[in-house]
Amino acid sequence: MAVPEAVAGLAAIPGVRAAAQLGEPNPDAASAPAGSLPVTPALTGLLPGGDLRRGTTTSVSGSIALVLALLAEATREGSWAAVAGMPDLGVVAAAELGVDLDRLALVPEPGAEVVAVVSALIDGFDLVVLGGAAARGIQPQVARRLAGRVRNRGAVLLTTGMWPGADLELRVLKRRWRGATDDGFGHLEFRDVVVTSRGRGAAARPQAVALQLPGLGGAVAAGQTSVGRRFTEVAG
Repeated sequence: MAVPEAVAGLAAIPGVRAAAQLGEPNPDAASAPAGSLPVTPALTGLLPGGDLRRGTTTSVSGSIALVLALLAEATREGSWAAVAGMPDLGVVAAAELGVDLDRLALVPEPGAEVVAVVSALIDGFDLVVLGGAAARGIQPQVARRLAGRVRNRGAVLLTTGMWPGADLELRVLKRRWRGATDDGFGHLEFRDVVVTSRGRGAAARPQAVALQLPGLGGAVAAGQTSVGRRFTEVAG
């Protein structure tokens, strides 16, 4: 039987092998890379140890921008990232948030072979992002097997939306755009958000961090308790 086109296309990516079906991690496979992947300083307070630990899964709810911000520092320092199941992802927004587009691969429509595609990406990339619609179609037992593959390969899996058994859950709350003055002049400049994190192990204690997402320059920045002039808040 021919290998599905969505999977066959991944064979051209160095380090990625096609996976017709998801199997249990191979104990004879090369050991997973040790350590972690860096994030921009504004995000360190959300993560155990201040970075993305290899071999873990993280679900992100409420903001695609936060997902992209989590990729930025690692790609700038040489790691490879892949995004699957997000056909509307804006590469301009990704670049503004600091993602190195030369180290970003896109699989907009993994189709019916989403498990095989994600499995192959886990084998070949440091960071893999799975869109919410695609993630919701994966059964819990398959999600557990994918998580086992992530641990075995030393990758990091990020999902937009909930993921069964995620090591860490990030949620974006209290979104407020700022920039226009009370009399209606000016333009929207940045967005204040609050991000909560909780998970297992070292992440069991909930955390909340104020951020600007995006900040004045487009990238994520630490939240400010005050600003230089009075702003009107715009929900969104």
